[in-house]
Amino acid sequence: MPQSTSPAILVLADGLVFHGQAFGKIGTTTGEICFNTGMTGYQEVFTDPSYTGQVLIMNNVHIGNYGVKDSDVESDSIKIRGLIARNLEEQFSRMQASGDVNAYLKANNIVAIEHIDTRALVAHIRTKGAMNCIISSEILDVDQLKAELAKVPDMDGLELSSTISTTKEYELGDTNSSLKVAVLDLGVKKHILDCLVQRGAHVRVHPAKTPLSRMKEFNPNGYFISNGPGDPAAMDYAITTVKDILNEDKPVFGICLGHQLLALANGIRTFKMHHGHRGLNHPVKNLITGTCEITTQNHGFGVDPEAVRKHPDVEVTHVNLNDESIEGIRLKHKPAFSVQYHPESTPGPHDSRYLFDQFVAMMR
Repeated sequence: MPQSTSPAILVLADGLVFHGQAFGKIGTTTGEICFNTGMTGYQEVFTDPSYTGQVLIMNNVHIGNYGVKDSDVESDSIKIRGLIARNLEEQFSRMQASGDVNAYLKANNIVAIEHIDTRALVAHIRTKGAMNCIISSEILDVDQLKAELAKVPDMDGLELSSTISTTKEYELGDTNSSLKVAVLDLGVKKHILDCLVQRGAHVRVHPAKTPLSRMKEFNPNGYFISNGPGDPAAMDYAITTVKDILNEDKPVFGICLGHQLLALANGIRTFKMHHGHRGLNHPVKNLITGTCEITTQNHGFGVDPEAVRKHPDVEVTHVNLNDESIEGIRLKHKPAFSVQYHPESTPGPHDSRYLFDQFVAMMR
């Protein structure tokens, strides 16, 4: 455990204050507080674009004990706004690791705080719900931190995907493949693209605001709508694009934010969840097969259960066994489906990788 002597303060929007020790970059950061229950995979979590705008609590007592590795990423940089932990470790045990978490956070300009009672903090968030917070290791006046926190916009109504999507098109996979997938990048994870390429697909990734007309120039066999951050209801441009894609009557697969946008494109509303789902062990029931899957999840918005069940052209395919939230849908009259969770999970259970096989089979 590092011997940090620099104090840091965490302040929540409801006034709760925690005192701890600084880690990572010395500075100040703000965002919506959320928690992840996974015991492993912290580097993949840090680099997941869906965490853009959020300050993350890692529930596991020790974070950093196996170091960092260049290949253990979901994007080209850390996407969380800040990190909260009980103990952040500088000494690591994995021989393949290229460095420690402290250096990794500093290199990515991430403000972190440790020696926090994360159990108490998570229990508070589970009761009170998601809210904004501020971490600082340079401002130690609580009243000043509260004043700065009051300026931070809420995640509800915030559009973020266009800020972290690729700015240029790029291609992956075998260019001679007869299987071509057009990806709408709203914050796509690297391992999602890997799962498509591993199944023989030639993939072209498009910026978030790419119109269908440009995507069609790739002559794809199917379309993939990616995960990403922010409020899906604030993404009029993406909802319009998904509607246009559905009119093509080609296979469509959406994950996480892509799932929510598929619902919105069919007139089904989304909503801000109380504190969201984030972790590696969420049980989901496949209503088509009757089997249960252990899933990796990361979302703070969901699809309205009542609205989706009343829709005449949409079928619920998956539900969360913890709270009955909607985890998967498919259209009855078009080759389109989506899931709220992450079947590409790395690390995490591979129970749901069949969904990529299903998408490929639809395109073939």
